[in-house]
Amino acid sequence: MKRLVASVTLLAVAATAMPAVAGPHDGWKTTADVGRAGLVAAALLMAATNEDWEGVGELALSEGVTAGATWGLKHAISAERPNGANDESFPSGHASISFSAAAFVHQRYGWQWGLPAYAVAGVVGWARVESKHHHWYDVAAGAALGTATSFLLSSRYDDQVRLFPWSDGKGGGVAMNVRF
Repeated sequence: MKRLVASVTLLAVAATAMPAVAGPHDGWKTTADVGRAGLVAAALLMAATNEDWEGVGELALSEGVTAGATWGLKHAISAERPNGANDESFPSGHASISFSAAAFVHQRYGWQWGLPAYAVAGVVGWARVESKHHHWYDVAAGAALGTATSFLLSSRYDDQVRLFPWSDGKGGGVAMNVRF
């Protein structure tokens, strides 16, 4: 338990450090860069401090698949960035990597740890829109891609209680499975 508390502390530090690192000229871009790196580092540290080597492997796999899928989509779909820098706007790589890390933390260690991770990932996505690097739909697609990848490729560290998001086209929700 002490290791999980230490890991959550690291996640909180990453979240609060983002605005402090951002400079006056590139604040939103720096916020997104620091947030993305901080989330991946926090997820890795959570697994490592718990000596959860299976989790380290699952994180590496989900981040790798997410990065590869994001790269492939960026090159298959030509979408100009709002700032006109290039035509690799869709989907947002910062959002896909950040939400992949957040979903890994949620899937592996529970919603108590996942909720603050999703909040940080949300800030990363917001920052990419505010910095004019992405449209909102680029960020939404990246978030969906990263979240789906980690939910598919990672498992619960303690599988006594599991939460499953679901949708049937008419609605959605969260189902819970408890093992006694």
